[in-house]
Amino acid sequence: MMKDKKVITGDNIPRSFLPFSPGIQSGDYVFVSGQASVDGEGNIVVDTFEGECRRSFENVRTILAAANLTFDDVVQVRNYVGRQEDLAQFNQIYKEYFQTPYPARTTLIGCLGDLLKFEVDVVARIK
Repeated sequence: MMKDKKVITGDNIPRSFLPFSPGIQSGDYVFVSGQASVDGEGNIVVDTFEGECRRSFENVRTILAAANLTFDDVVQVRNYVGRQEDLAQFNQIYKEYFQTPYPARTTLIGCLGDLLKFEVDVVARIK
């Protein structure tokens, strides 16, 4: 394992059945793996777009909190929106979690298949 690499852990972080860490701290940055609409056991929770989007962001919040960070510390966001029709609603929800100056952002549309409606990953900087 790299010397400058620490896994972010915590009791409330959703588990995963896949081989990845929910978050990794390296130097002054925390890299949060893609978070989707999953419960604490890592089971996918099928919901409306809004429900899945909010659950995904709340999972990110939980991982950031375990690293003593908030959405204000996020410097980059990558969003994966299943359907073009959900983009306007996504932008409204996004503004509830992030304030100006907004983080750098990438949004990909139509890349999730049929299982998920939304997924997000972030990079945050430790102050």
